[in-house]
Amino acid sequence: MTDRESMEYDVVVVGAGPAGLAAAIRLKQQNADVTVCVVEKGSEVGAHILSGAVMDPGALTELMPDWKAQGAPLNQAVTEDRFMFLSESSARQVPNWMLPNCFKNHGNYVISLANVCRWLGTQAEALGVEIYPGFAAAEVLFNDDGSVKGVATGDMGIGKSGEHTGRYARGMELHAKYTFFAEGCRGNLGKELQTRFKLREGRDPQVYGLGLKELWEVKPETHVPGLVVHTAGWPLDTDTYGGSYLYHLEDNLVAVGFVVGLGYSNPYLSPFEEFQRYKTHSAIRGFFDGGKRLAYGARAINAGGLQSLPKLAFPGGVLIGDDAGFLNAPRIKGSHAAIKSGMLAAGAAIKALAVGRMSDELADYPLSFEASWLHEELHKARNFKPWMSKGLYTGTLMVGIDQVIFGGKAPWTLHHQHADHETLKRKSEVTPISYPKPDGVLTFDRLSSVFISNTNHEEDQPAHLTLRNADTPVNINLALYDGPESRYCPAGVYEYIDAPNGAKKLQINAQNCVHCKACDIKDPTQNIKWVVPEGGGGPNYPNM
Repeated sequence: MTDRESMEYDVVVVGAGPAGLAAAIRLKQQNADVTVCVVEKGSEVGAHILSGAVMDPGALTELMPDWKAQGAPLNQAVTEDRFMFLSESSARQVPNWMLPNCFKNHGNYVISLANVCRWLGTQAEALGVEIYPGFAAAEVLFNDDGSVKGVATGDMGIGKSGEHTGRYARGMELHAKYTFFAEGCRGNLGKELQTRFKLREGRDPQVYGLGLKELWEVKPETHVPGLVVHTAGWPLDTDTYGGSYLYHLEDNLVAVGFVVGLGYSNPYLSPFEEFQRYKTHSAIRGFFDGGKRLAYGARAINAGGLQSLPKLAFPGGVLIGDDAGFLNAPRIKGSHAAIKSGMLAAGAAIKALAVGRMSDELADYPLSFEASWLHEELHKARNFKPWMSKGLYTGTLMVGIDQVIFGGKAPWTLHHQHADHETLKRKSEVTPISYPKPDGVLTFDRLSSVFISNTNHEEDQPAHLTLRNADTPVNINLALYDGPESRYCPAGVYEYIDAPNGAKKLQINAQNCVHCKACDIKDPTQNIKWVVPEGGGGPNYPNM
């Protein structure tokens, strides 16, 4: 095999999300001569970015105080908060004076995070950052002393059987004095680094939610610019963590979504179908009467909080943004935390580069995090997810006490006891869930949804959804759990079909994958391993 060409930089950033782009911008702001490269697996900056999203602009203001004058696409300020508890036939709104501060959004903006990232990309390039979309970082490179040397992008033009096609092109090596990993939730290189450098020692297991989202254009008479609606309860049972969001942007656009904690126990639960069912509630469906669904997507989110953060720095590299787990679950916000983490890491790297250091551990990064407002914010939120894992009613009561009585400063810290893949019950222990058929107007099936995510992969390439053991899906997942991957995947990737011998086999429709990472997280035997496909593959989200 031919040697790869290489390029040298001071800092290489993997991922053009809010954390990676903020880091790149701050590096250039502090030293214009520092060379910075960002690689992004999506076809363009923003193509793989999916978030609710209501954005706290505080970190962005620290990064770029003149963001309004520079045209940042934060166009719709929040005008109203509503929080409701749903049952199948009723909706009870919580008076706003009773809401903890974490559920109040005065001063925040309803945004498309994909468009904010596109704008951040233009700001970074104007400062001299090199951004390469369509190139997936597929491999971590190491120096002889074991420190991170950089990354290699994946080879292009490898056929399904591993042969070189007429499109074949060798990947590129990107060497750096420091490498920032900003791949988003459950980044495949970040996952490898956490194992190699034992970054999770002494930390709680990370726990996750699966967020599903649709973008709608609604009738003007049902549009309330700046309205933010959150719900808990139905259609989920009271023992299953989750809830909805409904955000009114500008131009008659509404972002609607549903988050299901991936620690759920019933293998028959389908987050996608729960989302579709939620939209039929009498308090919700009226927003969509006469509207048109424009886009769909799904993405896992970190929900473990402060006690689940790994060690952030290691020789030659750092984890930033959701690659580490900087998300405030009760606030349902992570973009401000991602931006701040990228800025903190950049500050540590600038100090190191100024005195000629390279490939060592940027210890100033975790130290600056511990002294920051971000650490204080996540510390106040640390008990939210552990309390909510105890059920809707108990969790709500205890979160109220934790946030209102103690202001998030209770003299105890609760811990996560299990990883999400450990929580499924066997099919013999549960009752199957029956979901209504979609009507194609308000509720939809997976395949029509994937179609409007603009997902595309080069078909002649090895599947990026790999199995450690080919027999495990049938012998364990199907036999014990009735094939849960066919339900937790929001894109119809996993399908049990009849085999020639009369048995069943798992068919993997990798071309449908929206890169949500749910399978890599929830598979009960951890037999599924998500790796990057060819760069540029996956969803192409507009305005998500």
